[in-house]
Amino acid sequence: MIRNFEESHPEWMDVAEAVTPELERDLANLESLNRRFGAHKTVLDILTPLLRRGRPVHLLDLGTGAGDIPRAIVARARLLGCPVLVTAVERQQPTVVIAERRSEAFPEIRFVRADMLTFDDGTLYDVVMSNLVLHHLEESDAIRLLRRCRELTRGAALVTDLRRSRLAQAAIFALTGLFYREPMTRHDARLSSERAFSFAEAAKLAVAAGWWGFRHRRQPYFRQSLWMDLTARRR
Repeated sequence: MIRNFEESHPEWMDVAEAVTPELERDLANLESLNRRFGAHKTVLDILTPLLRRGRPVHLLDLGTGAGDIPRAIVARARLLGCPVLVTAVERQQPTVVIAERRSEAFPEIRFVRADMLTFDDGTLYDVVMSNLVLHHLEESDAIRLLRRCRELTRGAALVTDLRRSRLAQAAIFALTGLFYREPMTRHDARLSSERAFSFAEAAKLAVAAGWWGFRHRRQPYFRQSLWMDLTARRR
């Protein structure tokens, strides 16, 4: 199954110009999908050992969307008594507005409207992550994003995304036909299944971005994770 990516046919959420009920419903649906189908669990399973140490952690989230994954991380960190700060970067202004509104109870999260491919505030973060973003990008920009994750961390980099397959595509078509049926969610989810990188392709992207000694795992519900811990080499 060949990756189907055309910049002239973007996901609708990527070109939204205003806060609309349609966009708000779509972002709520994405949070529901992320919570029910493994996106939150994958990130929390990887980061929880770090949070258990109890030392302050400063995270950078590139392409944060509505910020549901940073909120899940902060909630877990609170339970574990770990001080955490998250700088969450998102390019789309309407999405930032919605994210800030939904994160009012999470002062640990700071939202920044910026291009994730060029963002640099002069800080080296303990963890730099990007979740469910790679499939929005053509190959050269996907490599640039992975490279930024490596360049901006002093500790670890985490990238998670969908994993392309015919079975995954069939599952997403069924899910958006039966349950998540709003037009924007249906359009974007189905397009995402065609744009996702395969497991082998994601590994090649990481190598091209200068990642080394990284851990690459297949995750449930047709997802995958890339994790590189620089601190492990210093111990």
